[in-house]
Amino acid sequence: MSADAVLVAKNVNKSYGKFIALAGVDLTLKRGERRALIGPNGAGKTTFISIVGGQQGGGANGSVHFCGVDISGAAPHRIARLGIGRTFQISRTFHRLTVAENMMAALMTTTGGSLGLSTARLRTLRDPSMQMLEEVGLADAADELAEDLSHGDRKRLEFGMVLATKPSLLLLDEPTAGMGIAERRGLMEMMVRHTTERQITLLFVEHDIDIVFRFADRITVMARGKVFAEGTPAEIAADRSVQDIYLGSEQPSC
Repeated sequence: MSADAVLVAKNVNKSYGKFIALAGVDLTLKRGERRALIGPNGAGKTTFISIVGGQQGGGANGSVHFCGVDISGAAPHRIARLGIGRTFQISRTFHRLTVAENMMAALMTTTGGSLGLSTARLRTLRDPSMQMLEEVGLADAADELAEDLSHGDRKRLEFGMVLATKPSLLLLDEPTAGMGIAERRGLMEMMVRHTTERQITLLFVEHDIDIVFRFADRITVMARGKVFAEGTPAEIAADRSVQDIYLGSEQPSC
């Protein structure tokens, strides 16, 4: 494993009965890189990042190393403690807690403890929670219930909660799904700004090609559970076979 590699996945396979979701995926991420993972529905993109994050460890073959540590099949909590954070296509927040309480819960995972701690303990988390909410543009909504937030603001809250755990690798599963064009760009600009400032490596699954080409350093194209192509946005844009596969007019022969 090279010194600048944060994540190295080799020959990762995953099946659901007779359906092959991943068929020998190799992928290496360099430190500080922003990598987009694209491809048609069913290509295996979410399955792959779920294996990296530990949500689909069981039954997968191959190896995944993070900063030199073998995390193949490891539990999600262990992977999170090592420094891998993840957001989901459907945001995962505590809907009946306020926005500030959600952020406090995230901060507690970095210091130990639970929401059952004393009022005094919770009070000490208010200031850092408010600071993080300010960074993701939600300070004014601190006392609102998470379930009352708009879809875009729930995405911001989830991102802030993951950011609070201080990951060195962040996995984003379709972070802009269900948003308008301006809202998508605003969210990604915020995410990229904070991950760049913190030198966080980013791997994101995204269907919006404009977002991909605007924010990714490199792009990995998947089809039928395999890596079909990889390169810079300019290289991918110039690859006719990638365009055909992504638009569904052709299937890979390999």
